[in-house]
Amino acid sequence: MLLSQFIDADGQRAVAARTPGMDARVVEGVRRIYDLAALAIAGKRGLAAQVALQGFGATVDLTQMPLLSPIDHSDAGHLHITGTGLTHLGSASARDAMHKKLDAAGAETLTDSMKMFRLGLDGGKPAAGDVGVQPEWFYKGTGAGLIAPGAPLPSPDFALDGGEEPEIAGVYLIGADGTPFRLGFALGNEFSDHVTERQNYLYLAHSKLRPASIGPELLIGELPKDCRGTSRILRDGAVLWEKPFLSGEDNMSHTIANLEHHHFKYALFRQPGDVHVHLFGTATLSFADGITTKPGDVFEISVPEFGLPLRNPLSVVSSNVPPVVAL
Repeated sequence: MLLSQFIDADGQRAVAARTPGMDARVVEGVRRIYDLAALAIAGKRGLAAQVALQGFGATVDLTQMPLLSPIDHSDAGHLHITGTGLTHLGSASARDAMHKKLDAAGAETLTDSMKMFRLGLDGGKPAAGDVGVQPEWFYKGTGAGLIAPGAPLPSPDFALDGGEEPEIAGVYLIGADGTPFRLGFALGNEFSDHVTERQNYLYLAHSKLRPASIGPELLIGELPKDCRGTSRILRDGAVLWEKPFLSGEDNMSHTIANLEHHHFKYALFRQPGDVHVHLFGTATLSFADGITTKPGDVFEISVPEFGLPLRNPLSVVSSNVPPVVAL
């Protein structure tokens, strides 16, 4: 099942549900997926069962409606956007090409990126019930940086680059007792500044403090083991760059369960009522192929199982950094 949020003809929020290939229908009685999930948790039932309990309203053409992110929070400060890197087969070589270290010990010395990737290969897929090696982890921001599908991804004017990272995101709601409940998975664009990162790997944290977009639809249930789609950049309506996008555990060096464990092991991320959007990494970057984006370029990420493609144009915005005022 696929869930989405949109603005209806009356200017009101609405939730829709559909199965792939079928028309979407309004889910009765709720205006947020957050509220739908809260009802499911309280009733100790799955989201699909809660949708069935709510019942269906009118059919809706999602391609004609203003779409919202498939999760949000009424208080943006209680939504956290985070991610992991070097989790996909092939991603280490792309990252390594961006910031190779000069090492007097010789060319065979592994960079920090390759060491981290090797750790994942060796210990990122533990047996069920065991804990594997922890991945690279980063923080992107709060719900203030979650951009709706179709809306421009704003790059601050101090950025050196604005590049896409096509990923799968896990979406979670923390229950009243601190239990993380996974609502589903969505396509994600983990928008980053790769030129800043390339200057020095210690700038990784800076490079990740950019907005992100997910959706438009939320896939309920388990993530397919082999997700295959396409990442492309359109410029003036023509394809500037295109490459296959692969994800799912068959194409990863970590299990989803291992990545989830190492995020939610921190009590900070188990605060009741909080929402988490956790991006699982990628092996596909246009930047690694020498592409330099510019305002107006459109990022498009598609995987058939996830329904509608995720599209966002690139924009550049003034940072307007005010001076600090001492009180």
